[in-house]
Amino acid sequence: MTEKESHVALLKDIIENKAITTVFQPIISLKDGTIYGYEALSRGPAGSSMHNPEMMFQTAREHGCLWDLELVCRTCALESAYQSKNDLKLFLNVNTNIIHDEKFMSGFTKEYIRQFDIDAENIIFEITEKNAIEDMYGFKKTIEHYKNQSYKIAIDDAGAGYSGLNLITDIKPHYIKLDMKLIRDIDKDGIKYSLVKSLYEFSKLANIHLIAEGIETYDELSSLIHIGIHYGQGFFIQPPHGQIKPISEEVINGIVELNSKKYSLYGSHISNLYIGNLANQTKTVNPRVLSDIVYDMFLHNDSLSGICITENDKVLGVITKQDIFSKMSGLYGFNLYQRKPIFSLMQAEFLTVDYKTPIDVVSRLAMSRAEDKLYDFITVTKNEKFYGIVTVKNLLEKTIELEVINAKHQNPLSGLPGNLIIEQYLTNYLSSCEELCALYFDIDNFKSYNDVYGFENGDNIIKLLSNTIQCHIDSDAFIGHIGGDDFIAIIKQESIESICSDIICEFDTEIRKYYNQYDLAKGYITAKNRHGQPENFPIISLSIAAITKAHSEITDMNEFSVHVGEMKRKCKQIPGSVFLLT
Repeated sequence: MTEKESHVALLKDIIENKAITTVFQPIISLKDGTIYGYEALSRGPAGSSMHNPEMMFQTAREHGCLWDLELVCRTCALESAYQSKNDLKLFLNVNTNIIHDEKFMSGFTKEYIRQFDIDAENIIFEITEKNAIEDMYGFKKTIEHYKNQSYKIAIDDAGAGYSGLNLITDIKPHYIKLDMKLIRDIDKDGIKYSLVKSLYEFSKLANIHLIAEGIETYDELSSLIHIGIHYGQGFFIQPPHGQIKPISEEVINGIVELNSKKYSLYGSHISNLYIGNLANQTKTVNPRVLSDIVYDMFLHNDSLSGICITENDKVLGVITKQDIFSKMSGLYGFNLYQRKPIFSLMQAEFLTVDYKTPIDVVSRLAMSRAEDKLYDFITVTKNEKFYGIVTVKNLLEKTIELEVINAKHQNPLSGLPGNLIIEQYLTNYLSSCEELCALYFDIDNFKSYNDVYGFENGDNIIKLLSNTIQCHIDSDAFIGHIGGDDFIAIIKQESIESICSDIICEFDTEIRKYYNQYDLAKGYITAKNRHGQPENFPIISLSIAAITKAHSEITDMNEFSVHVGEMKRKCKQIPGSVFLLT
């Protein structure tokens, strides 16, 4: 029997005996690490030539039994998913030229799916753009047929072929899975980063969810979270496994930390942002490592710009790629230094700053260095221990990016973050395990004041409240301007009552300066109410609704908004300035 005949015989045996093993790789949220769904992957018998799915499907295509193999793989995947008793999404790979086969269509009815106790809306067909589609018109009709039955469609390996954009516009998928080639080294490749960021911006406009495939490193994950990619999968998160397993705490904590770092960057003035939020890990060596070893580290890593020489978590010096290449090049350089310890070549004087140093301060320090050191990286310490480094390129890029983002989304009157950034912080607040408190500020009788004293004076009162809040709340807390006379702050649950009391006390004192003596003596102003009738309105007061994270088990944004509305109504029913704490 020839090798080819052996392959065919093995394939037929696999189909007849359903000798397929299904493994599952989780697809998780890159916001909080929760599992969104699983991709079902088929494997042939272990140790055989058909264990590799590409070999197995290629043989099936060549010998006209692709549909039979697809049926077996699909059945095994659904049976395995049913056994796991979960209500998560199941992503199934489907060949583009078989999905509109009548046998496939008749075999994927809602009735068929129900026997596995799976809802059709939890099934996602993954269609790869690597396979050419022979009949695009018929294919599009078939896709619509599946969409109408509540199935979802994903474009797999987007970016691996050249027809991907046409395929996306033709079938309008619910998901786009970014090919692992786009993800590999995205933290080091500016072109890939820009391309994925553009696809993300497109996906927001088109209401399509992006899934990053093949995440293999922490730095790749960090870049994807920074861009805003919705979901991800890969060996760094969890390799495919025959059993559905939980995501490791280490991965979940890493995702939560990266998101916290991201959110803490947006919404504050640049002078309130810490350099530690920009710090990245880098290679470190002890001072006794030989220089030729360090030289090789630079030689074999194009993205490595510098190395820190550390001992007992203290930075003793730094060495840049330019420095070591300069010293160890030439006729005698390498021979002279190769066997010397790296401390003999390192810079003992370098710019180092604490984690909580504001970014604008670090920028000034970096630019005040000698010209030959102007673009050397900056080392960051935390609790007097080495934490990471920040390159000047990253510092400048991030500074510009933050200024543009904050200018775009700041309220022009108060200069505080507006609703887009507030929403990001609230999402983070609701999913956070920290003991936090959300404070909602609302001015009472503000409309009547505007009607009598004019909008310019009304704007001055809004500025008064903004300044008062900022004076009494730590700079590392979040303060946002919802709009009009409504503000929000998210703070730690320490001294909430004293903070609210101090804000109310100062506001009540200062607000009197915005009335004339006649109205102050009366204690009210007369203006038309919402029904157009004259009414007496008391002097402006302030309502603060405080919702603590420990008290509230709410994690849904809509439910949280309803709760906040109820709290604000209770505040309004109490005369004068007041705060309510739940």
